[in-house]
Amino acid sequence: MRIIACYSNKGGVGKTATSVNLAYAAAAAGLKTLICDLDPQGASSFYFRVKPSKKLVEDKFFKDEQKFIKAIRGSDFDNLDVLPANMTFRDFDIFLSRMKNSQSRLKKALKAVDNDYDLIVLDCSPNISALSESVFKAAELIVVPVIPTTLSERTLEQLLDFFKDHGLDRRKLAPFFSMVQSSKKLHTETMERLRAEYGKLFLDTALPFSADVEKMGVHRAPVGTFAATRPAGKAYAGLWQDLQDRLGLKAGK
Repeated sequence: MRIIACYSNKGGVGKTATSVNLAYAAAAAGLKTLICDLDPQGASSFYFRVKPSKKLVEDKFFKDEQKFIKAIRGSDFDNLDVLPANMTFRDFDIFLSRMKNSQSRLKKALKAVDNDYDLIVLDCSPNISALSESVFKAAELIVVPVIPTTLSERTLEQLLDFFKDHGLDRRKLAPFFSMVQSSKKLHTETMERLRAEYGKLFLDTALPFSADVEKMGVHRAPVGTFAATRPAGKAYAGLWQDLQDRLGLKAGK
């Protein structure tokens, strides 16, 4: 079982849309996939038409293996299941602070389904917290959407500094440019400068700013189901290919 996370310490950068579309792409490629919604707002659960879990509340996520497993729901797509969020997830940091080996708790909880899935996609809240540190430890690769603007660049620098200060492996990070508007000089200049500065850290694919991504809320479905041949649909497919290349990941493995 492989674990990737879609994470940013800045909101509004396309993190959940990326989680949903990568999970869909993985499932369509034949990988048995679970998207785990860690954000109490439950946006990725909403996109997949899955209601919040009523029983996986408070610290049972980390302590009750059977409730964890029973909370998983099927989606409308083959090979793709969802572990929906609920509002008690907002207290994860409190629960983790009371637990021994808190940074390993998420990885331990996910082991409950180790034999059931090829890939787990974690959709994370936009902050740096005890839960985030658990995500950094559990995930093999952390996909980071970066809008090519000053504030988004700053949050990427903060994340890189956090990894350095805490002795974490920066090679786990896989940033990519999100919501790109090529007509904007700031976007093109920022992308060129960051690619020069960070080299191969950035994934090759850039996601364009697109109304099709916004329409996910109307369709309540991944872009690939209604706009696969349009720019955003092609970009998500390219992003999935980038991740397969970086992980050496193939269908069914």
